[in-house]
Amino acid sequence: MSTYNPKIAQAQLQLSTTDLVADMDFLINLGFRLDKIFPADEPAVAILSGYGLQLALDRNTTSTPATINLITENLEHFEVKSYIAPGGTRFEIVAKTKTLITPDTQHKFEVRKLSDQDSWVIGRAGMLYRDLIPDRLGGSIIASHIRIPEGGPVPDMVHYHTIGFQLIYCYSGWVKLVYEDQGEPFILRAGDCVTQPPEIRHRVLEASDGLEVIEIGVPAEHITTIDHEMELPTKTHKPNRVYHGQTFCHHKLQEAVWQPWRTPGFEYRDTGIYTATAGDASVHIARPLETITEAQLEHHTDIQFTFVLSGRTQLIVQGEDPKPLKKGDAFVIPPEMEYRFREISADLELLEVALPGHIGHNTK
Repeated sequence: MSTYNPKIAQAQLQLSTTDLVADMDFLINLGFRLDKIFPADEPAVAILSGYGLQLALDRNTTSTPATINLITENLEHFEVKSYIAPGGTRFEIVAKTKTLITPDTQHKFEVRKLSDQDSWVIGRAGMLYRDLIPDRLGGSIIASHIRIPEGGPVPDMVHYHTIGFQLIYCYSGWVKLVYEDQGEPFILRAGDCVTQPPEIRHRVLEASDGLEVIEIGVPAEHITTIDHEMELPTKTHKPNRVYHGQTFCHHKLQEAVWQPWRTPGFEYRDTGIYTATAGDASVHIARPLETITEAQLEHHTDIQFTFVLSGRTQLIVQGEDPKPLKKGDAFVIPPEMEYRFREISADLELLEVALPGHIGHNTK
């Protein structure tokens, strides 16, 4: 069946009723308009419309009472925000403006290993998802390892996210993307990453076989909205456009500049994300400069997430058994907690995401 049929003129919501007159009066008082009623001698069906919605009250049908949201820009003007019709239909007055809320971080030390038996689940569009922070630190962050085993065109639509911060790091393979006001579609290759600023329209077009990405979202729960009107790419190109305080950032491995990291014996490439997010997040890829046996680290941010891109090491945290880490493993460390690496392989490479605190905005 096609997604759109030009022979269909309108959609209608059918509601059961045991008292047609009482439900009609209720809806009219709520602001709906009576359009049709039949049969004339003993009415059983009434068609009403209002707020862009058509309702069919029908005494001859039975169904579970529905809930209908009436959306307003001025929620504070309504003392009563919930109404129940005689037939059981519930009407809720809800705000059009959604507030993005980032919960307080519930800190903990946690290691997630690629070898965990319950790692992979089938998610949207057949993609495989692995949750890298299962309890999501109280809802403040979600970190996912995502696989697309078989490449080709991706059945995606132009959409955007109501979110505070979002990172897509290409771990292996490649993916073709397009973003609002950011030019023509481009290929995100292994080692590259992008930030998706709040509400930037975008679309995934195509993926290689064996695509793997690391996706970070703050907060963990956020709204995805389909934009049925916008076509991508847009005719305008605005690389410096600001989206809710952030700019689009596309970091390319081939153009990366390596420099000394905060930990002696390591170097890192800065992705430019700290500048693009106005300090809301920083993303570093770090590796040892030379053969070293041990490295001492600490951090002072709210959330610090680390994913092992390659190599192996041993993570040492006071009060915990040593945690052997290898490619595909991840961990989070509470703030101010000292930790160290030992038995560091020469090919160790780490993706580190640091988030200093609450990130959020209001949107419509």
